[in-house]
Amino acid sequence: MKIDKLNIDGTNDFIEVTDKIFSAKINRQLVSNAIYKINTNYKGRKSKTKQRNEIIGSTAKIYAQKGTGNARHASKKAPIFVGGGVAHGPKGQSKYKKRKLNKSEKKLSIASLITEKNKMKNVLIFFNFSKKIEKTKEMCQILNKFEATNSILILDKKSKDNIYKATKNIPNVKITDINHFSAIDLAKYKKIVFTESSIKELEKRYIWQIN
Repeated sequence: MKIDKLNIDGTNDFIEVTDKIFSAKINRQLVSNAIYKINTNYKGRKSKTKQRNEIIGSTAKIYAQKGTGNARHASKKAPIFVGGGVAHGPKGQSKYKKRKLNKSEKKLSIASLITEKNKMKNVLIFFNFSKKIEKTKEMCQILNKFEATNSILILDKKSKDNIYKATKNIPNVKITDINHFSAIDLAKYKKIVFTESSIKELEKRYIWQIN
């Protein structure tokens, strides 16, 4: 299929893109699963309390089972005592299993999101940024011109280097490359911006997994 290829000076052209990414079958359940798994794995579980078996100290019974008039107890490691283990406390990151997100699931969810954005006219493809842009004001004007003030820019390496400094401090805009974005990024931002070269990189990386 053909999509408009835009230039910052206002001239337009067309670029041929694969239907498997830009006109794929939209699977919302798969997208939901992928986002859930990514979100779950992002959570930092750093809080940690010691369980009863992790407390260092004597395991001797503190007094006789019968005859004292007190409740029966074992060692002072029990959660009921100060300094003992904590019952049902946070266990730290290592105790939680990471949810697996396989390559096919990831790439099909990406294709579903790009297709949905494309149907809503929220996918923009620019010519490569061959000229270095150093002023944030200039980059803001370009984004305003194309109504991309809430967008993720997925660029090729050269284009990213040329506009990174001018873009990194603009709110609601994320600049990245083909290797460092996820389904969450595509769902979070209203528009997706590619360059001509990044589209080709995307197709090489994703198309073999998408059937």
